[in-house]
Amino acid sequence: MSRIAIIAGQGRLAPAVAAQLDNPAVYALEGFEPDGLSATPFRLERLVPFLDELQDQGIDRVVFAGAIRRPRLDPEAFDPRTAQLVPRILMAMQSGDDAALRTVLDVFEENGVTICAVDEIAAPLMPAEGVVCGTPSDADRRDAAKAASILAQTGTLDLGQGVVVAQGLCLALETLPGTAAMLEFAALHAGLRPNSQSARGVFYKAPKPGQDRRVDLPVLGPDSVDQASAAGLAGIAWEAGGVILLEQPEMVRRAEAAGLFLWSAGPLA
Repeated sequence: MSRIAIIAGQGRLAPAVAAQLDNPAVYALEGFEPDGLSATPFRLERLVPFLDELQDQGIDRVVFAGAIRRPRLDPEAFDPRTAQLVPRILMAMQSGDDAALRTVLDVFEENGVTICAVDEIAAPLMPAEGVVCGTPSDADRRDAAKAASILAQTGTLDLGQGVVVAQGLCLALETLPGTAAMLEFAALHAGLRPNSQSARGVFYKAPKPGQDRRVDLPVLGPDSVDQASAAGLAGIAWEAGGVILLEQPEMVRRAEAAGLFLWSAGPLA
């Protein structure tokens, strides 16, 4: 029977995925090893020999899990076969990190390794459509729909995967600094809501339009709940089937304690 491998990045996602699998092999780019999970390091400069090693181990499926930044490459470390891929990868990088990553994924599959999405091999991490806890009001649902519409437009610009909408107005949009920075911004500007006695606002998260859903799906966890609560929001909504939840029981516990709803939403935009 073939074995599955995790290409692990930083953060808590790789350990969560590993917990859903039976004896996976775990590898990580050198310098980006995950916390709390033992991983065999490899270098991008020796990508083709690494793919040979996967095949030698009987591995024909991999799942990418966790944050990986663009590594600094050593020109002298390339083996001859991987060096032949450099012009192709550099050309893709000119179109952005997403294009470069897709090219690397193509190289995996050209060498007989299938890229699996998290929902294929760890479905419990991505809850089905429905309200998980709390009760979003009609105003909250309208704010979530407005948020989904905003991300459908801005996502094509390769911005972030999150937005805060309150009373129909965009209060904060996720950009390079990330989700925590966006929610801190929303907390600082909560007073801009037109009616302080009306809807408090919704944090909504979804993949970017056209995103390769095998990698880099948005992630929510207990810290997201704490940050949304600190921002004074009514709850968190996300695109069902497009967002990974970590430590779901703890997320629910914190949301209920803070009076927030959690909603895995169907199509809104």
